[in-house]
Amino acid sequence: MMCAKHPEAPAAAFCRECGMPLCAECRIDARGTVFCQEHAPAGGPDVAGLQAAPHPMPPRVAIPGLAFLLGFIPGIGAIYNAQYAKGLVHVLVFGFLVTILSSGAASGAEPLLGILLGAFVLYMPFEAYHTARRRNLGDTVPEFASLPPALQGSNTTAVVLIALGVLLLMITMDLVSLRIILKYWPALLIALGVNMLYARLRGERAHQEEEINQ
Repeated sequence: MMCAKHPEAPAAAFCRECGMPLCAECRIDARGTVFCQEHAPAGGPDVAGLQAAPHPMPPRVAIPGLAFLLGFIPGIGAIYNAQYAKGLVHVLVFGFLVTILSSGAASGAEPLLGILLGAFVLYMPFEAYHTARRRNLGDTVPEFASLPPALQGSNTTAVVLIALGVLLLMITMDLVSLRIILKYWPALLIALGVNMLYARLRGERAHQEEEINQ
C-alpha cells in the first residue's frame, strides 16, 4: 500500500484517527501512536513527557471482534482488513482443500486434509483479529506477514498463483481433467519445500560470505 499524499512512497503506518496510509515523511508520532497532519494533536510530536490532559481514545481503524467473526468466511476477514490479495489466497486455499476432499483424489489422505482444512478455518479468524489490532496501533501489516520468510518477497507465491490460474483456465476449457491433476497435488508441497530449503541454504551461504569478508 502506498502513502495517500505521496503515491510513490510506500506506507509506513496508518493514522490512528482516520486510517490514512502514511509514509515516513507524513507520519506524526504523538501520544504513543501515529497521526496524519490533519489529525495530529495540539503540541506536535512527542517530546520528553507531554503534560497534556488525557486524550480521548480516537475511533478505531478496524474492529478486531468483527474481523474475528468475518474471518470464519474464507477471504472476508482479510478483505475487511483491506488485504485483498490475502483474501483471494484464502479463498483459493479453502476451495483447493474442499475440492480435493470432495473429488476423491486424496487417495487415503482424507484425515490429514480434513485436519488441515479445520486448522485453516480456525487460522483465518485469528489472523484477521491480530491484523486488525495491529492496524489500530498504527502499524503497517504486510499482506503475507504470516508466510515463512523464504516465501516473503520471493517469486514463489506469484509463480504458484499463475500456475494455478493456468490450470483452472485449462480445466474450464475442458483441456485437462481435474481428477487427473488432483492426483498430483502433493507435488505442490514438494516444490514449496524445495524452495524454502534453497532459500535457507542461500541465506546461510550469504551470511558465511559476509563473515569472511569482514
